[in-house]
Amino acid sequence: MSDIQLNESLVMQLDVHWTGQLRPRLQGLTDDEYFWEPVDGCWNVRRRGTSTAPIAAGSGDWVVEFEMPEPVPAPVTTIAWRLAHIVVGVLGSRVASHFGGPVCEYETWSYAGGADEALRQLDEQYAAWVAGVRTLGEDRLAEPCGPAEGPYADYPMLDLVLHINREVIHHGAEIALLRDLYRARGIG
Repeated sequence: MSDIQLNESLVMQLDVHWTGQLRPRLQGLTDDEYFWEPVDGCWNVRRRGTSTAPIAAGSGDWVVEFEMPEPVPAPVTTIAWRLAHIVVGVLGSRVASHFGGPVCEYETWSYAGGADEALRQLDEQYAAWVAGVRTLGEDRLAEPCGPAEGPYADYPMLDLVLHINREVIHHGAEIALLRDLYRARGIG
């Protein structure tokens, strides 16, 4: 792979989606959209003390809802929940475990109480992830992920980077669809 810049290709895969699709689709996100529940029983980000979910995690005034093990089927999740998942579970925890970022865990995260704060958190974690991936190099991409990735500890770091790219693209598309549904409700 001597002529291939693998780090740049990995960053470009995600960044083309981020700059051309996902981040522009998040412009103008309102608090009403952020918290909107398209069906009853959604998992959301809620004020501390108002959740009825089996687990309501977080360190601040807002908590994210979930259950372990996750029920099948899992409840529909809101834009707030999906952004929290990308910020903490997809990007932040990996920045912490692989690139020296601050501890980022569902139980101790201070969740955003509104769209603007959530997007600021998303931008910060995205920038930290991309900066970390840029530093890896071919040797590090071939090394095992390590114990932070649990059952995937022996998988090469390349697999983790590709997985994170897929997760951001996947959940970003879900958020875009929820925005479309929010906009179209009651029309037609």
